[in-house]
Amino acid sequence: MAMTEETDQIWQEVQEQVEKAGSAEEIEDIRVEFLGRKGRVTQLFKSIGSLPEEERPAAGRSANELKGAVEELLDRASAEMEAAEEEQGPEFDPTLPGRRPPRGSVHPISRTLEEISDIFRTLGFAVAEGPEAEREWYNFEALNIPADHPSRDDFDTFYLGERSLLRSHTSTVQIRVMDQTEPPVRIIAPGRAFRPDTEDASHSSVFHQVEGLMVDEGVNFGDLKAVLQIFARQFFGEDVEVRFRPSFFPFTEPSAEVDCTCVLCGGQGCSTCSYSGWLEMLGSGMVDPAVFEEVGYDSEKYTGFAFGMGVERLAMIKYAINDIRLFYQGDVRFLRQF
Repeated sequence: MAMTEETDQIWQEVQEQVEKAGSAEEIEDIRVEFLGRKGRVTQLFKSIGSLPEEERPAAGRSANELKGAVEELLDRASAEMEAAEEEQGPEFDPTLPGRRPPRGSVHPISRTLEEISDIFRTLGFAVAEGPEAEREWYNFEALNIPADHPSRDDFDTFYLGERSLLRSHTSTVQIRVMDQTEPPVRIIAPGRAFRPDTEDASHSSVFHQVEGLMVDEGVNFGDLKAVLQIFARQFFGEDVEVRFRPSFFPFTEPSAEVDCTCVLCGGQGCSTCSYSGWLEMLGSGMVDPAVFEEVGYDSEKYTGFAFGMGVERLAMIKYAINDIRLFYQGDVRFLRQF
């Protein structure tokens, strides 16, 4: 680089200051001192206009070479400083409080599933699980659901081909347990189920159920009522009342819908319960003898009851949630409430 006496002096000063610099911040200070708007190299360019015309070209070349050399030196020094600082990491101050990672919370569906399971465990029910991809026999035929039943249509079930499907209820686990176990049986079957419903505030194509089953000698409808009353009062509170309404399910006979008093208005009537004072809670009934025949149980010797509840529905009732889609949107503002 062709240096004049002034550019040579500036170049030497830049090199000396860079050698003494101990951080990337100090390198930036040097950059401002020499290349900033009022920096010494910038002023050097401004002074070229006052030189005699014949000296300006040489002075301009010298100033440009100086600027390029200073920029290259500072860029290289800055990169080396930053790399060294990254290797060393930030200075540790033991007096500062520790940084706590953000805390999550148990999802309301998981919380409700665990609460339901805990209540039934105290009543002597074991928890049983089964596959989500099932055979038609477990999902329909063993449950006394005929081939022409609407639930077996393509638009009402996720079929996978070769008489297999995504289970549309967790009653399949009840059949699997009875198919492999001799009475007595006392189980609940929590898990996911799948139906091609159009999603809206009260429907989802993926949802959770808890099915229950008790089989033994002498089991009667009174036992079913006692178990579900105990469950409702432990889940919703001691003041809740329960009523049974006659209904029909292919796999139970007799069958009953079970309602509880509205937990929001205490049975007085409000918009949530359509001013009836009651909320539908679950379906239940005595196991149909045809189901026992499918699994090889002696229906003359054994009786049993079964019930099934939607976990999302119970969670919506308990926590006053008005849209089932909130459970699956992953909105942390909603989840933080739990």
